[in-house]
Amino acid sequence: MRVPEYDVAVVGGGPAGATAAAELAEAGRSVVLIDRDGRIKPCGGAIPPRLLRDFDVPESLLVARARGARIFSPSERSVDMGIENGFVGMVDRDTYDEWLRQRAVAAGAVRRTATFERLEREPDGGVVLHLRAPGAAAGTTEPLRARAVVGADGANSGVAREAMPKAGRPPFVFAYHEIVRTPSVTPAGYDPTRCDIHYRGDLSPDFYAWVFPHGDTASIGTGSAHKGFGLRPAVAALREVCGLADAETVRREGAPLPLRPMKCWDDGQAVLLAGDAAGVVAPASGEGIYYAMLSGRLAADAIDERLATGDVRALATARRRFMKLHGRVFWILGIMQYFWYSSDKRRERFVSLCRDPDIQRLTWQAYLEKELVRSDPMAHVRIMMRDFAHLFGVVSPWEKRA
Repeated sequence: MRVPEYDVAVVGGGPAGATAAAELAEAGRSVVLIDRDGRIKPCGGAIPPRLLRDFDVPESLLVARARGARIFSPSERSVDMGIENGFVGMVDRDTYDEWLRQRAVAAGAVRRTATFERLEREPDGGVVLHLRAPGAAAGTTEPLRARAVVGADGANSGVAREAMPKAGRPPFVFAYHEIVRTPSVTPAGYDPTRCDIHYRGDLSPDFYAWVFPHGDTASIGTGSAHKGFGLRPAVAALREVCGLADAETVRREGAPLPLRPMKCWDDGQAVLLAGDAAGVVAPASGEGIYYAMLSGRLAADAIDERLATGDVRALATARRRFMKLHGRVFWILGIMQYFWYSSDKRRERFVSLCRDPDIQRLTWQAYLEKELVRSDPMAHVRIMMRDFAHLFGVVSPWEKRA
């Protein structure tokens, strides 16, 4: 039996893999997109407007537009952070990811429903992937040959384990959410135009809990790296808080979210990681869709150059370019999560800090445009001084500003 051959095999059909497959197919490469059947990524579904522009995604895929956020401290004090002249888009990952996969097919990629099992190296530098079809017995696989592979198969990437066994895995939180049907009469604790974020140790000892509007549904979830922390009881408690305890549960989902980009994304030969497999989920916020799609695009560029020139060093350019663009933001967010999320006392001060108009303005500008804001240096100075005041306890968390 003839083994199918492609320039590139993309393992994983989420935002990173589907983007890589589409761009490689548009570049004229023969591409197969391999994805498991029926998998929906647990995700709050928030995307910035810049994603719509950068990746030509139609606004029709948005199921809601959040015009701001309300953040809650451990003492249940709240701060409203409105977005001036902007919004946070919300997508349902089942329909959004499927649209991305269909776009890849329209660009020329071949779609294959299967589970990646293992890979073998070939003398010419290519790779043979062994795939298990839906319903096939364990150990029954079919081979597929590719000159290069994009591993976009999640935080527990099988491609990474096979191709880069010594690379290790980054630390992660385990995220869990429930998609619920929003009732026709809106509960008092829920606003369909607002993202609610709860910084409470009983809802998450080291991350945060959320309620995100999705039009006819809502995502209610939390995450933690602490083994043994009860994610489901925490979500049940949050549903009580927002008035959606009795709402119909559409589905329940859970998955690990990496907290730090991998130090190396490629095997130096033919395999390159992207998305959660590469660790591109922002610390502190858990945002990953934009960064996943960007990593998929950069992976496509690197793979295309590798195939065109034969120079395996091209693979390393994907991570290098990503970190040049966003490495500083990830570093800052990592420090922020490590410090401010470490206790309820610090979480209380953190939420209090977020009342500051400079912090709110610069936070939204950085999120919506995916760039650190440098145009207002005095705002950064003011924020630093207030941050130090809270850090060293010079002011009480909810002290009124003069």
